[in-house]
Amino acid sequence: MLERLALRSAAFAERWFPDAWVFAVLGVLVVAACALGFGASPRDTVQAFGGGFWSLIPFTMQMAFVVIGGYVVATAPAIARLIGRIARWPRSGRGAIAFVALASMLTSLLSWGFSLVFAGLLVRALARRDDLDMDYRAAGAAAYLGLGAVWAMGLSSSAAQLQANPASMPPGLLPITGVLPFRQTILLWQSVVLTGALVLVSLAVAYFTAPRGSAVRTVRDFPDALDAVGVVAKPQALPPPTRPGDWLEHSPLLTIALSLLGFGWLYLEFTGKPLLSAIANLNTYNFLFLSLGLLLHWRPRSFLDAVSRAVPSTAGVLIQFPLYGGIAMLLTHAAGADGHTLAHRLSTLFVQVASHDTFAVVMGSYSAVLGFFVPSGGGKWLVEAPYVMQAANELQFHLGWAVQVYNGAEALPNLVNPFWMLPLLGVLGLKARDIVGFTFVQLLVHIPLVLGLLWLLGTTLAYIPPVLP
Repeated sequence: MLERLALRSAAFAERWFPDAWVFAVLGVLVVAACALGFGASPRDTVQAFGGGFWSLIPFTMQMAFVVIGGYVVATAPAIARLIGRIARWPRSGRGAIAFVALASMLTSLLSWGFSLVFAGLLVRALARRDDLDMDYRAAGAAAYLGLGAVWAMGLSSSAAQLQANPASMPPGLLPITGVLPFRQTILLWQSVVLTGALVLVSLAVAYFTAPRGSAVRTVRDFPDALDAVGVVAKPQALPPPTRPGDWLEHSPLLTIALSLLGFGWLYLEFTGKPLLSAIANLNTYNFLFLSLGLLLHWRPRSFLDAVSRAVPSTAGVLIQFPLYGGIAMLLTHAAGADGHTLAHRLSTLFVQVASHDTFAVVMGSYSAVLGFFVPSGGGKWLVEAPYVMQAANELQFHLGWAVQVYNGAEALPNLVNPFWMLPLLGVLGLKARDIVGFTFVQLLVHIPLVLGLLWLLGTTLAYIPPVLP
């Protein structure tokens, strides 16, 4: 039944699901129309959109370098051989898809950036096996489960990281929440139970929704994906230098000198901070990947050729992320006739109908809905936290579990929102509509599971007032 539902959802998505950029434009228009409908002036509306358009540029470049770093490392012959060995383990197409899903979710608990690249490269390696009969769409959806299911429950959770570090919090938030160390958020036994349940259920859904027989569409059915898979399979040989100016490009001297600087900085970064904290920093992660890629390619010309082949895959990231910056600013800065923004109206609507017993379900549902329009875990938490945590105080709800309510529900819209899919899609050479049919089935299963467990496990925790440093 799940397999038939996934296939029907995939067929619907292939026919009706627009390109990710179109989805983002529709989001901008809906939010702008709502702002105007509540009395925001046209001037304020367009100013909010334009003011937010470039607000995610640093994040946009970080995400682009996630793709570039993954491509650069993947094209190194040594890494290609390593991935190839791991890809030999599965014995069937469905088993390969479940293997990808497990690898994606477990690695996302350490770092979502690492998970995104690692799982994508693993799919590409598995797709080269003729004996697996693996559905490439379902495998791509499985590679996305780290971002779509459990990443926010792990060590790179933006909300948990923020709440554990008072120096990083906005001044107005600290008095409301106090300091919430990891043992009050992601390391609660309730959080471990929720994460374990999500991993097991997601694995089962990924396995049973994987097409079989004539319904399987392998990588050969996707011309763009064939190019992506071939990059790892057969790294292009470096032609010999033909002119004096080629000497430095083909010499490892520049690689050695730059690697000494790069890995020297990385040594200081990892020795000066806890290992998990350092690797969770996206800038550090990207720097590590690029440094590894440079060293593994050994010759600058080989490294530069790999970067050139990777850049086209970042087109979707570069053109779409600014639209999400505009959406965020429209929600938080385009005030209506009464001076209230759309974000305030949404929060008021949901907070007013919540009680202590229904807080987890109401706020979880609200965070999930808002996540369709502001799909940035850290940025959205800064918007939500002041009123969500104030409501938790007023309702005597465990503050650390309120963070986990956000973390658990925040991942739900990721399953169908193309925002986080873009880097993975660039690695795989797929479109959002190719995998969203399978992730939609995951969403149908996750909604009652996540909201139910957030409510049930929350009843085992007692309220603790904010603890200030």
